[in-house]
Amino acid sequence: MESLPIGMLAALVGLVGGLVMGLAARLGDFCTLGALESAVYAQDQRRLRLWGIVLAVAILGTQIGAMTGLIDLGASFYHSLQWNPLGSIIGGLVFGYGMALAGNCGFGALVRFGGGDLRSLVVVVVMGIFGFIALSGPLAPLRTALFPQPDATGPQGILHDLGRLGIPPLAATLAIAALAAFWALSHRGLRQNPRMIAWGVAAGLAVVWCFAGTTWLYESSLGAVSVEGPSFTAPVGRTLIFLMTSTAGGITFSVGSVVGVMAGALIGSMIRGMFRWEACEDPRELGRQVGGAVLMGIGGVVAMGCSVGQGVTGFATLAWSGPVTLVAIAIGAVIGLRQLISGFQPE
Repeated sequence: MESLPIGMLAALVGLVGGLVMGLAARLGDFCTLGALESAVYAQDQRRLRLWGIVLAVAILGTQIGAMTGLIDLGASFYHSLQWNPLGSIIGGLVFGYGMALAGNCGFGALVRFGGGDLRSLVVVVVMGIFGFIALSGPLAPLRTALFPQPDATGPQGILHDLGRLGIPPLAATLAIAALAAFWALSHRGLRQNPRMIAWGVAAGLAVVWCFAGTTWLYESSLGAVSVEGPSFTAPVGRTLIFLMTSTAGGITFSVGSVVGVMAGALIGSMIRGMFRWEACEDPRELGRQVGGAVLMGIGGVVAMGCSVGQGVTGFATLAWSGPVTLVAIAIGAVIGLRQLISGFQPE
């Protein structure tokens, strides 16, 4: 293992984490938009409450890892960059609305593509391209002017702010994780589905694994590898760049995690007999999905993460950007879903 390039090791860490998350999506029904759709329109909260399990495990594991020195959260951009509330709110709303139009978030699109849905390939590619247009392309100057992301001048985040009130970090972590787990398990339907619970635990542990693995590589490489967890906006663009210019740019954690999700989704689809080739037959539907992908790419970069990158990974670091962005994404998605549904109602 020591003879492998550091970038390859980072990609292997991402591959394992992505593989588990892809399997959790297919075998445990872990999905952002699907959870909202089921809760709002089908009156079935199991998939929504599953988020409580994922968050409880991810928060508890990540914070204990940080307290024991296995994870360096200060080296992750969630804490090394100053939080911009406006970016989290506006970026989250735009991402959520685009997610509704596209029919999936970036993570969900990768999962569906792994299951044979060719429409999702279009969503993935367009989102990755427009993510980089906003990150370092023509829209980058406007983005940085409207939503600056300066380096943090000191400790920040939920635990830091609660600590100023005299609440110990460990007590706050246990309380937040317990609250998330209680909210999840208070739903009878989820309690009666051990398969979903088990895969929710696995998805949460995948986040912890990624943080711990990249922290070890960060320290071993003297900062050449960033400390990061699963996220699927800018990393999708980085994967596309690697596929096109691998001789110019090395393999990274992002490439491994993106490929891992697709591989996990493929395996999960085959296990459940869900793999099938699908394509778009309605040009209007494809246009709507492309428009949604554009919004997700731009919104995800403004918010510095997607529904997974901020809603799970950022939340696990207990940075304020995590829960704020997650709520904004949910609101944007519900607005988009209701607009889509009302559009089919007779006047």
